[in-house]
Amino acid sequence: MSLTFHWFLPTNGDSRDIVGGGHGVHTGAAGGDRPPTTAYLGQIARSAEQLGFVGALTPTGAWCEDAWLSTAMLVEVTERLKFLVAFRPGQISPTTSAQMAATYQRQSNGRLLLNVVTGGESHEQRAYGDFLDKDARYARADEFLGIVRALWRGETVDHAGTHLRVEGAQLHRLPDPAPPIYFGGSSPAAGPVAARHSDVYLTWGEPPAQGAEKIAWIRKLAAEEGREVRFGIRLHVITRDTAAQAWAEAERLLSHVDPDTIAQVQAGLARSESEGQRRMLALHGGSTADLEIYPNLWAGVGLVRGGAGTALVGSHTEVADRIAEYHALGIDEFVLSGYPHLEEAYWFGEGVLPLLAARGLWQHPAGPRTTEPGTVPFAGR
Repeated sequence: MSLTFHWFLPTNGDSRDIVGGGHGVHTGAAGGDRPPTTAYLGQIARSAEQLGFVGALTPTGAWCEDAWLSTAMLVEVTERLKFLVAFRPGQISPTTSAQMAATYQRQSNGRLLLNVVTGGESHEQRAYGDFLDKDARYARADEFLGIVRALWRGETVDHAGTHLRVEGAQLHRLPDPAPPIYFGGSSPAAGPVAARHSDVYLTWGEPPAQGAEKIAWIRKLAAEEGREVRFGIRLHVITRDTAAQAWAEAERLLSHVDPDTIAQVQAGLARSESEGQRRMLALHGGSTADLEIYPNLWAGVGLVRGGAGTALVGSHTEVADRIAEYHALGIDEFVLSGYPHLEEAYWFGEGVLPLLAARGLWQHPAGPRTTEPGTVPFAGR
């Protein structure tokens, strides 16, 4: 199976520095010089498409632009790229959400992927009118996805659950195909929901041994449900022609962040209810020392950014080696990003993807491409 690569749309702004956001971190905590306009996001989307990324993840939260609206505007400036839209069950009714997804599929010719985010911070959820605790949010997501999937199958749904109730719900036009569900979560409450409903289980970039434990956990739960789940990983990336150049860029990113900002961000993230966030924090402990927690896996991003906090750093060959190592664990999809997102897409797309193609691990989704050498008119022999 060819590996699948997705890029990231920075709907909270972009920069040559790390941009904060999510899980208690205000956007711009460590920089933010490129506003998330449709024109700029369109540049990133078109570049990702040309380079061979299948889709682009778009985050959700009060700290960024709305994912549904932002990506809908980008459908017209792209041809093939899919949009991995993050959304939170409970903010919109399951019937409305199922209808929105069906409409999106028709109008985009099947380019919607859905990343279900239950919400890791109760204070942010309350701002949206959601007063459930974390475990109850997972229970509600379970009900929500059960209703949505039934509607996508064309069923008429009557459901009276603990958190959701619908009567006679149905869709008059079904999505074709039904959008794949991406789902993450490291807490005990998350696993059974992921096993029942996810097509792709997403984990943040932990060292391979920890990633293998998660895969075994979800794979076992899915087997008990009579299902099989694919696996993906969310990482940042800094790849260059040489390892020295890549690590120099990592050091530059961190050198632009003062210790007070790190302390402030870490204090905010320490209050997070997210088990995944807790695991990210444990990788670096808030310290700038020993940030290479595994060969070519750098935890520096997590010092000033919530959510995914690790990056693959190294030469193109080294990064390709680490991707192959994660793939050997059972991970087939990689959701990547880098600062700035436009330039880093090219570093990875032109540096790493050809190496993976040569190893038979990846092929461009548009099919084989031939490049003829250019000629200089009137040049002498």
